[in-house]
Amino acid sequence: SYLYYNDSLHNHVKRMASEAHPGTRPSDFQYKSSTIGGSRLTHHNMDWLLKPGRIGVERPFQVVILQGGSAEPLSETSRQTFKATANAYADKIRAIGARPMLYMTHAYVPPHRRADPSMINLVSKTYIEAGDIAGAEVIPVGLAYARSYKERPDFLLHADFDGTHPNLRGTYLGACVVFLTLYGGDISELEYDYYGRLPKAEAAYLRRIAQETVTAFGAS
Repeated sequence: SYLYYNDSLHNHVKRMASEAHPGTRPSDFQYKSSTIGGSRLTHHNMDWLLKPGRIGVERPFQVVILQGGSAEPLSETSRQTFKATANAYADKIRAIGARPMLYMTHAYVPPHRRADPSMINLVSKTYIEAGDIAGAEVIPVGLAYARSYKERPDFLLHADFDGTHPNLRGTYLGACVVFLTLYGGDISELEYDYYGRLPKAEAAYLRRIAQETVTAFGAS
């Protein structure tokens, strides 16, 4: 659900890519999202999903991004299952000639009953370790959320009713981090703001946070 909220994160990344690469036809950017609400990584049938044509993409994937359930890093048992699953799925992804990546989730905030200021430390550690085991690049979305909340504590990135799902700002930030991890470069001049639904100043701020996070993560 973290990915399909707010018009689905992959749609935002595709629009950013189309703007940043005007010489490429938008139809040549093919993204697909396969999500199961409230699920864990192991619930996804990777063998079925990876076969060309199964979900409407005829050519083999170049990159496959995996994301675990938000609570998977919170217990030793679920952490170990997540790491083992990520490793097994990464092997399947490489077997079709694609690159595996891991989308680091963000931490809970109030009013979520399990909100804990230290949660992001456990989440980031889990994803970094899983990435090392699986040989998969980590997309540090959770760290971008943490960076933004440290700089602007009252700038909400979560849905205010549950403290777990992203609001539009959070989805945009996640899309920026994904875009930068996939394509690199500088997104400071990107104009995409979800067709004016996100104030330009907010979009510029979120792009800066994403750029700083990806740069810092790559240097760590």
